[in-house]
Amino acid sequence: MTKRRVLITGLGVLAPNGNSTSGYWDALTTGKSGIGPITYFDTENLSVKIAGELSDFNPEDHFDRREIRKLDPFTIYHMVASQEAITQSGLDQGDVNMERVGVIIGSGVGGIQTLEEQHQVYSTRGQRRVSPFFVPRMIANIAAGNLAIKYGFQGPNNTVISACASGTDAIGSAFRTIQYGDADIMVTGGAEASITGLTISGFANIKALSTRNDDPTAASRPFDLDRDGFVLGEGSATLILEEAEHAKARGAIILAEMAGYGATDDAYHITQPAGGGLGAIRAMQNAVNDADLALEDVDYINAHGTSTPFNDKTESEAISSLFGEHAQNLKVSSTKSMVGHSLGASGALEAAACVKAIENKILPPTINYTTPDPECPLNYVPNEAVIADVNVAMSNSFGFGGHNGVIVIKRWNEA
Repeated sequence: MTKRRVLITGLGVLAPNGNSTSGYWDALTTGKSGIGPITYFDTENLSVKIAGELSDFNPEDHFDRREIRKLDPFTIYHMVASQEAITQSGLDQGDVNMERVGVIIGSGVGGIQTLEEQHQVYSTRGQRRVSPFFVPRMIANIAAGNLAIKYGFQGPNNTVISACASGTDAIGSAFRTIQYGDADIMVTGGAEASITGLTISGFANIKALSTRNDDPTAASRPFDLDRDGFVLGEGSATLILEEAEHAKARGAIILAEMAGYGATDDAYHITQPAGGGLGAIRAMQNAVNDADLALEDVDYINAHGTSTPFNDKTESEAISSLFGEHAQNLKVSSTKSMVGHSLGASGALEAAACVKAIENKILPPTINYTTPDPECPLNYVPNEAVIADVNVAMSNSFGFGGHNGVIVIKRWNEA
């Protein structure tokens, strides 16, 4: 079967350092962090008091209050980011077959804010006070469902849950859906709104989070010797994927080409990566093979780069092992240094950064990189963005459970 080529024709972003694609990209290229003290709830009794919250975002700017009552924040984030992407792509202009437009997004935990809130109501006030919107606000698939209902997208619609690889796996699944002819356009990406007391407590108690509470913007420091854990973030990013001939026929803007996808599992440990990054190596190799490229064609890797000791060391080892001598030519950066780790949304946010890097020939930096780690020997684009030709970008996502998802995005060339 001849593979159908797939293009990216729209982007939308909500991130801790920017409430639009342009705002997010400007913040990334200037090294602006969106991490700060938690404001959503009282952190007095918590060991971790910082996170990457959305800044100056008001749902009432996008929905009326009656709608907001029916939607968990993760759905709101997805709907807002998707509206930006859909507008850019022109899908809202009524000239496409809605039966051939689908939605696949990723979310690690779905409506956890609703779950915590309504559990408290049930515990203190009983069954009769639980909201009738509890279930349709909480379930992880509801964001994709709501988007389809709003716009009339009648194609394949589902949600991918693979922990921190969810967003990347969703993009890969949407890519495959178009390649195999089941849709012409897919709205894809990830959404997460998991900054809650329970989530913070769970991650803190497995020693996964940074406790650098007194210096929030310096807390996420991927690949730095003094890293002490990740910072929880939130947000959403949406990509519009479209079959190439379909996009050209309707005169769609072409941002880049979605070229390859690879997915594996470590089958090793529920939270730690396999020694040597063997699963990550296979996922990266599979993605490059799927794109019909050579390893030497890859210019830039947006790393999973969580700022945890094991992940950063293992990912660096995997890149070095797979790419060999070319690893020294690669530019590798972690945009989580500026927005934290938004779990199921992280891969989508990072895919958006890859598209913008290709489009603008600028590589976003890894900020807070002050003390090199001998076990992380690559070029991490330290502290300041660099101008560089980027024709092929890779985005890595690795999740609890051993999930590895990797996508390859390249500059569009019709040849």
